[in-house]
Amino acid sequence: MNYAETLDYLFAKLPMFSRLGAAAYKKDLTNTIRLCEALGNPQQQFKSIHIAGTNGKGSTSHMLAAILQTGGYKTGLYTSPHLKDFRERIKIDGQFCSEEFVVRFTERIQHLIDEIEPSFFEITVAMAFTWFAEQKVDIAVIETGLGGRLDSTNIIQPELSIITNIGWDHMNLLGNSLAEIAGEKVGIIKKNTPLVIGEWLPETKPVFEQQYAIVNNANTSQPPFVFASEERWISDWEYEHHLLEAEVAHHQSDERHKYQLDLPGLYQLKNLLTVLAATHELGKKGWNCNQEIIKKALTQVKKKTGLHGRWELIHQHPSVILDVGHNVDGIKAIRQQLEHCSYKHLHIIIGMVKDKDINAVLALLPEHASYHFTEANIPRALDAVSLQEQAASFGLKGNVYANVNIALKEVIAKADSTDLILICGSVFLVGEVAGVSSE
Repeated sequence: MNYAETLDYLFAKLPMFSRLGAAAYKKDLTNTIRLCEALGNPQQQFKSIHIAGTNGKGSTSHMLAAILQTGGYKTGLYTSPHLKDFRERIKIDGQFCSEEFVVRFTERIQHLIDEIEPSFFEITVAMAFTWFAEQKVDIAVIETGLGGRLDSTNIIQPELSIITNIGWDHMNLLGNSLAEIAGEKVGIIKKNTPLVIGEWLPETKPVFEQQYAIVNNANTSQPPFVFASEERWISDWEYEHHLLEAEVAHHQSDERHKYQLDLPGLYQLKNLLTVLAATHELGKKGWNCNQEIIKKALTQVKKKTGLHGRWELIHQHPSVILDVGHNVDGIKAIRQQLEHCSYKHLHIIIGMVKDKDINAVLALLPEHASYHFTEANIPRALDAVSLQEQAASFGLKGNVYANVNIALKEVIAKADSTDLILICGSVFLVGEVAGVSSE
C-alpha cells in the first residue's frame, strides 16, 4: 500500500471515535498493551509528560512542547483529533511523522489489526509511541484522547502529570457528575510523579486529593501536588490586535513576569498558569525551561507546533475567527472573548455532533447574532436542519447550509467589513474550513 491507500485502510478498517462516537470507544487498555508489547514497548524508551482535562489540554500540550523545543530538546507531541492531515497527531519539533513511517508501521502490525480489532485511537497511540522511540526524542508531550483512566495513552510512566480542568463533556462515557468525570481523569495520576492541576471546583478538588493520596499512600515523601491557581495569578492582561499580553504574579513572593502569547483566546490565561506551574516542576527535575525560554516560546507556539483553531484569525475585513470550542465551558470562554471584541454585527457559523449536550450549548449562545447552521461531513454530525430547529427554541435563528465553506462564502459576501464571523461548535467543522493550513 502507498500512503493514501494506507489511510483509506485505517479509516475504513478501524472504528474511529471522531466519526462514530461511543461505538468506537474501547473501555480498557488491553489492546494498547498488546500492540505496544508486540512493538517492543516503545513507550518505555522516551520520557514523557501526560496531560488530561476537559478543555485546554490541547493548548497546554502545544505550549509545553514549544517551551521544550525552545529549550533545545527534541520534543514529541501527540494530540487528537486532527484538523486536516492525519499526521498532525504525531509531531516532533513541529514536523509531522513521515508518510513512509505510517505505511511501514501499518504493514508491520496489520496481522494484529486483523487479530485483535483495535480502535483507530489505539493504533494511532501505538504509532506515535513507536515514532518517538525510533526518532529518539528527548521527551514527548502526550495528550489523552477521552477520560484518563482507560485512555489508550495511559500506559506511560511520565515525568509529570497534568489535569487542566474538569467540565461537562462525554457524560455518556465518563459519568453524569463532575466528581464522576474527575474520577476518570485522575486515572492518569502515577506514583512518585509530580501532579499539576490547572483548575478545580468544590466538587472536583476532593477527587484529586483522594486519588493522589491513594496512589502515593506507600510513599512517605510524596512528590509535589500543585494547584496552579494557588501558586500564581493573573495580575493584569491586555487583549489587543489579536494578541494577548499577561502579567503573572506569584502568590507567595509576588514576583511578577510579563508574557506575550500568540494564542489570543482569553481562556489561555488559565492555561498559562497551568503551563507555568508545569515548567516549574520540570525545572526542579533538571529540565531547561527558564523564564527567558518560556517567554520566547509563548510568542511562537503556532509557528513551533502548528496549533490551529484556538481563537484563530484567518481573514480580515470582515474578521473570520475559528475556535474549536464545542462544550459548555468552551462556549462560556467564547462568550467571554466576544465581550472584548469590537464589531458591527456578529455572525456565528455553527455545527455540532449528536453526542454533545446541545441544548446546554445553545442556551449560552448570544441571541443578537445571526446564525448559519451547517454540519461536518462525519456520521456523528447533527444534521443542520435539526440543529436549526433546536436553536429556534432558544431564539437563535438563521439559515441552513450544506457545508461550512458554502456558509462562509455566503456570509463573507454579505457581511460588512467591520463584522465578525465566528466558526465554532465542532472540531471537525473547523477542520473542514478551506484554506486552514495544517502546517
